[in-house]
Amino acid sequence: MMKTSIILPPPTPLLSKTGWTSFLSVTIVLTSIVPILNMWVDPSSAFHMSDFIVALIGKVMCYAICALAMDLIWGYTGILSLGHGLFFALGGYAMGMYLMRQIGMDGNYKSELPDFMVFLDWKTLPWHWMLSGSFLATLILIVLVPAFVAFVFGYFAFRSRIKGVYFSIITQALTFATMLLFFRNETGFGGNNGFTDFKRILDIPIATQSTRMVLFVLTAVTLLLFYLLAKFLVQSKFGRLLQAIRDAESRVMFCGYSPVPYKLAIWTLSAVMCAIAGALYVPQVGIINPGEMSPANSIEIAIWAAVGGRGTLLGPIVGAFIVNGAKSWLTMTAPEFWLYFLGALFIAVTLFLPNGVLGLVRKLASARGSNNGGSV
Repeated sequence: MMKTSIILPPPTPLLSKTGWTSFLSVTIVLTSIVPILNMWVDPSSAFHMSDFIVALIGKVMCYAICALAMDLIWGYTGILSLGHGLFFALGGYAMGMYLMRQIGMDGNYKSELPDFMVFLDWKTLPWHWMLSGSFLATLILIVLVPAFVAFVFGYFAFRSRIKGVYFSIITQALTFATMLLFFRNETGFGGNNGFTDFKRILDIPIATQSTRMVLFVLTAVTLLLFYLLAKFLVQSKFGRLLQAIRDAESRVMFCGYSPVPYKLAIWTLSAVMCAIAGALYVPQVGIINPGEMSPANSIEIAIWAAVGGRGTLLGPIVGAFIVNGAKSWLTMTAPEFWLYFLGALFIAVTLFLPNGVLGLVRKLASARGSNNGGSV
């Protein structure tokens, strides 16, 4: 079909100069000042940052990467996924398999088998564990396995023109089915206990303060790089086509552009982003189990994006910090009210803040600028 001209939407304003400076400043603080406050400030000082806070921020940054990935497919392409927890868990399991092999080689019995396989009296490694002893192979698998799953699923779904609520339900069903599979002991993924009690990574003790700080800084840098990549994509012609597909997919098709390659590309990229977040999450938190694939976890990713503001890139990152900060506080003070609070928050955002927290901030800033004579 011959392509005709199509009027693409203008690039979405992502951040003002002040907003970008603030985001960069926060990243610099995370990657430089936090290690200083944690490692070299006396624990009795009011400026000391505890290991718990550092681990919490590192975990939330992993969640922020997932929220950013959700924004690319939902906020900019109009594809609501309720199964991105699957890709997060696949990346986490790939890293967890490597860490479990390190336990086997670190113990007194020097076994090629992870300890839970020894307990279950397994004699040989399953075929899907064969590359788990190599860190380089693990890094490759963290990217390739989720990318392959996302590509195959997306190829058939998008070619069949499945979209809207039907697509969301299918992604949730895929995640739930995979979770049930991983719960089975015979699949070789640790059953309902999953993987835990990690000891070493690259022959370096994983529980030391310096190792945890390296993982923390690496997570912050990864979040920044993914943000820059997303910013570049959505401001390019590729990103503007994604927004055109979101707003009027039929019109894009009539103009001679097939939406399938664009949707498949951004869908696969978002899956890889979640997988890398999962791989960074596991050594910092110290556990991965099938519960990470639960539908509720995938729904939470969508809530982070909605609370922060879809189609803004920065908003979902802010939303991840707001929601998970509230979750950390509320689950300690009143754990029985957390799910009620999460549901009420999502309803409130849907009804009163359709553009999320960042949309509200921009609206207030615009109103303030108008009151000051039109200067923002």
